[in-house]
Amino acid sequence: MAEEEERGPGSVYQMFVLMEDLLDKLKVLDYEQHVLDKHNIKPLSRHYFVSSPHVVSNPGEQFFMFSVIAAWLISLCGRPFDTPQEYDDPNATVSNILSELRVLGGQVDFPPSKLKSGSGEHVCYVLDQLVEKALKSKGFAWNRPLYPSVEVEEECVQEDDAELTLSKVEEEMTELSGSRPAVVLESDVDAAEWNLEVERVLPQLKVTIRTDNKGCLFKLREDISKTLEKVSSREKYLNTQLEHLISEYRQAQAQLNKVKELYQQASGGVTERTRILAEISEELEKVKQEMEEKGSSMSDGAPVVKIRQSLTKLKQEIEQMDVRMGVVEHTLLQAKLREKNNMTRDMHATHLLEPNTQTY
Repeated sequence: MAEEEERGPGSVYQMFVLMEDLLDKLKVLDYEQHVLDKHNIKPLSRHYFVSSPHVVSNPGEQFFMFSVIAAWLISLCGRPFDTPQEYDDPNATVSNILSELRVLGGQVDFPPSKLKSGSGEHVCYVLDQLVEKALKSKGFAWNRPLYPSVEVEEECVQEDDAELTLSKVEEEMTELSGSRPAVVLESDVDAAEWNLEVERVLPQLKVTIRTDNKGCLFKLREDISKTLEKVSSREKYLNTQLEHLISEYRQAQAQLNKVKELYQQASGGVTERTRILAEISEELEKVKQEMEEKGSSMSDGAPVVKIRQSLTKLKQEIEQMDVRMGVVEHTLLQAKLREKNNMTRDMHATHLLEPNTQTY
């Protein structure tokens, strides 16, 4: 993510807001049908990927849900991505997801190990980036909200027949005082009946006192002014008392920013080395598999048996060739002996013919 700005106390709850927005965006893409129904998964809660002591966590289940949703969002962006399985290597899965996010233009400057827990700020960030890319690839755009027009109506006080205003009460009292009789009037109504009538009519009697709104506003303004003065004086006092703590806090904040810069620089190298390590690990797995295949073929006795059979057959053929060579040598020897005998015989015959010729 981008460089973090100075955070206030409300930053702890930023994940909750981000997760709620993320869930609304997933509903826009109809993730219930394409993800939940397909994999037979129950719907996500409003704060499913939030890492908090107040939220129940299940790292294995949350990481699987994160990888499945991320793979689906990457596929929506037009990038081929196989759905991860539950027993896949988490390191390879995280490395592949972050590589696809970089290809899509997302910025990743945190170690991949932050995603292995399946919850937390970085998980929400990656999913939010992917869902934004998916919405953009689908051509979805948020419209401006339309607020209903509210007409301010003037408050009117409806006078009920049973409602007596203070002015009417004063007028009646004045009339009664002006028409006071010279003699004392005696009531001939029973006190019990009078009390019953009063209880019956009492709920219908209302006295509405109309106050001066301007006076209330002036009084409210005076109270607010006094309160602001108190707050200002209290703030000055606190600033005076806590000035050394504020300076220490600023120094600590500056050191924290330096450490964050160093961490981000180091994490960038770690991310690249992690990616290279994942590639080397993949190549190593391929070499191991090839070695295992060769080892299994070498431990198999079938080729040795074939070699032995070939050697036995070769020995038999050599013996047959020796016999044939012996027969041929014997035949040649007999032919040479026969030829020699014939030559000897011819020589004797020639010697016998020479003396006879001389006598003639």
